Parts: sequence; structure tokens; C-alpha cells
Amino acid sequence: MLLNSIRTFDLFRSAQFALSRLRGKLALLTSGIVRGPGLDAIGAPIINCCTGSQIVIGSHVMLISESYATALGVNHPVVLRTLAPRAKILIGDRVGISGGSICAAKLVEIGDGTMLGANVMIADTDFHSIHVSHRSGHSHPTIGIAEVRIGKCVWIGANATILKGVSIGAHSVIGAGSVVTRDIPENCLAAGVPCRVIRSLTEEESARTQPSSNNISFAFDK
Repeated sequence: MLLNSIRTFDLFRSAQFALSRLRGKLALLTSGIVRGPGLDAIGAPIINCCTGSQIVIGSHVMLISESYATALGVNHPVVLRTLAPRAKILIGDRVGISGGSICAAKLVEIGDGTMLGANVMIADTDFHSIHVSHRSGHSHPTIGIAEVRIGKCVWIGANATILKGVSIGAHSVIGAGSVVTRDIPENCLAAGVPCRVIRSLTEEESARTQPSSNNISFAFDK
């Protein structure tokens, strides 16, 4: 009886993942984005590419938009959205994103091998003006906009927020729930609101090994 229950569960899980991957593939096919080989989308991401802008996704990237497929669950599907002509979202190879939101009015760039924990938000814009008389709109020149660049092999913890004008150096770790308002150097552990450097990574912690395409895999279908 137990063995039959396990087999039934495995079949259900396999079918669940197959259906979610089909939805993800259909969403990507109609999105008009540039993508590399091996992209694995579990569930349909929300992708809006403004006319004249660009979203580029590298090879062997994983986008998780379904809560059953990752340990913490996700608050919503992955959101990739450009907000202005000539805006760019550039996502490197072997990047993992679980229910994250990335919005670019100018540039958001994410390096190879970087992992975004559940529900991370990255935006290079304030979305609204700080001036009361212009605050309700989305296109006034007083709205703050500045590029966001995240280096290679960065780990950003769940529910962290990365705000405009920030650079995060290679291999660094951003603690869960952090709000990053200023640059973070490479090879360090940083956390807090606002986010600050806690310490440098040890040599052992920052030692690099060559990741395979399977290293960035958060899904529970293995």
C-alpha cells in the first residue's frame, strides 16, 4: 500500500512539473525575449518588454514561478519587466530566480551563477517622483533612475530588495530581508536595513569551483 502511494505521488509530481514547464515554455515563446539554451521555467513567468527595450537571458537559467517547486514557496510568478525604450535586463548563465521581480527603466545586469532567493525584488527606478505635484505619474524627469549591476556568483537571500544605483561585487552574500541602498564589495557577507557589510568571506568560503549547468537547481523534482 505504501509503495503504491509513493508511486502515485511520484507520478503526480512528474505530471505537475511537466505541465508547469509546458506553461513556462509557452510564456517564453510568446515573450519576444532573447534566451540561451537550457532555460528551465517552472510555471509561466510574467514578462513585459517595452517597445525598443531588451531582455536577454543566458544559458541554463532557472525561473521558478510555482510555490510547490521551491522550499520557501513564492509570493508570485517571476516578473521581468522593462519600463522604457532602450531599457535592458541582462541575465547571465546559470542564474536561478524564485518568484523574483526585476524591473528596469535603464539597466539591471545579473552575472553568471548568481542565485536570487524567494521573492527578491530588484529595481533601477523609484517608479514615482519624490515631488508631491508629480508623484502620481510614472514618467516625470524627477523620478530617480540608476543602473543596477550584480556580479558573478552572488547569493541574494529571500525577500531582499535591491534599489537603484547599486553594484554588488562577485561572490558576495546578501542576507535575507536586506534592503540594499549602496554598493557592496566582492567577497563579503552583508545584511540589514539598510544593508551593510558584516564581514569578508574566508578563503574557504570564497573559493571558486567551476559550476555545472545543474548546480543552479532549486526545484524539488530531483
